[in-house]
Amino acid sequence: MNSTAATSSHAHSLPLSRLLAHTADAVAAVRSGRSLTEALAACPAPARPGTQSLSFHVMRWMGGAEAARERLAPRMPPPRVDALLITALALLWPDAAAPYPDHTLVDQAVACAHQIAPKSASFVNAILRRFLRERDALVADLKATLPVARHQHPRWWIDQLQRDWPRQWTELLAEANQAAPMMLRVHAGHGDAARYVAELAAAGLGAVAVGAHAVVLDQPVPVQLLPGFAEGRVSVQDLSAQRAAPLLLGTGPDALPAGARVLDACAAPGGKTAHLLELRPDLELLALDSDAVRLQRVAETLARLHLLGARTAAADARDTAAWWDGRPFDAILLDAPCSASGIVRRHPDVRWLRRASDIGDLARTQRALLDTLWPLVRPGGRLVYATCSVFRAEGAGQISAFLQRHADASAGQAPGHLLPLTDNPPQAGATVPVPAGDGFFYARLDKQP
Repeated sequence: MNSTAATSSHAHSLPLSRLLAHTADAVAAVRSGRSLTEALAACPAPARPGTQSLSFHVMRWMGGAEAARERLAPRMPPPRVDALLITALALLWPDAAAPYPDHTLVDQAVACAHQIAPKSASFVNAILRRFLRERDALVADLKATLPVARHQHPRWWIDQLQRDWPRQWTELLAEANQAAPMMLRVHAGHGDAARYVAELAAAGLGAVAVGAHAVVLDQPVPVQLLPGFAEGRVSVQDLSAQRAAPLLLGTGPDALPAGARVLDACAAPGGKTAHLLELRPDLELLALDSDAVRLQRVAETLARLHLLGARTAAADARDTAAWWDGRPFDAILLDAPCSASGIVRRHPDVRWLRRASDIGDLARTQRALLDTLWPLVRPGGRLVYATCSVFRAEGAGQISAFLQRHADASAGQAPGHLLPLTDNPPQAGATVPVPAGDGFFYARLDKQP
């Protein structure tokens, strides 16, 4: 799922009441603990683009919508009706710049209620019309008294960012509610960013080149409209994620040797695996992932890009007896499971799915992976640790503790925490301001010879 996906024209031909019903179902799924990706997969194909567009919108403003519903209707209505109310209130939230006029949203939400819960239609109508009458004063009061309504994130998430980033936390929360730009990686074997930007311009698509192979589109488009996508000449990948492969491979005297043996320990969906092989086709690369279904996506990605130099295996990286042949690796990329707090622009449901206790659980998993994989690095080799998180417990805190446990490890040059803000260190070769990449953390760990 990509937050940059646009609502297709055929979705606009569907009645808004129908899209609201599907969106309410997706919202109910997220509130019950299922991912929005999973919920949208269950949506009928003709309605999916429009439902995705509305669902992303609702996820970004659901904190205020839930607070408003609780104020206007303290007794929770039936789950599906409640999800419809939350959907409509989020779309009516004054900061949200909804794609439909207020009266249209109310009319179609009531029509939707008639379809899914006829006895609740008058209740839905009353709540939404009262919200519009009292909106300015009600929203101002909710923002003043409830951080979840002011910042559109759970309270624990807000508190964690405030502790981790006391100067930037409000910017991070505001940026998380913006749609992420669509960013591309040009296959190193098929040209460079500057030439691809010219090709995009010829196709009527505006973009800017960032360094040798990265491109940022002015506006998101379906991948089918990207020149050469089907042929494997370009991939969708965030700028921050594009830092992984060069960091692991090194340059000049620091570059990995010819035919280096490399492990991509948590490889799915395969973007970083592919980037490694695009830059160094000579690698002996093992792409490992514990999820066999997701691992299939790695194989599909490599096939589209015509990259044949990787072996894939489905196994838990911590269970080395199940997959390791005993030969050490020159380099390991550990893109570890994490909170995904750095990619909430692209996956706005993440904030509502995570719990505060998840961070400690994930940090323990990350520690176990680091400690298990480190002995597999040859003396003089390296391990790059990455997470798409902005929480320090999954980044700087994790690596600081690792270095205290392992006397044979030292910290090499790496970006550290990358925040989805414009004051990050620029991508190498950038000559013009570009949108910030996702929130990431990178550390390079070098093993003593």
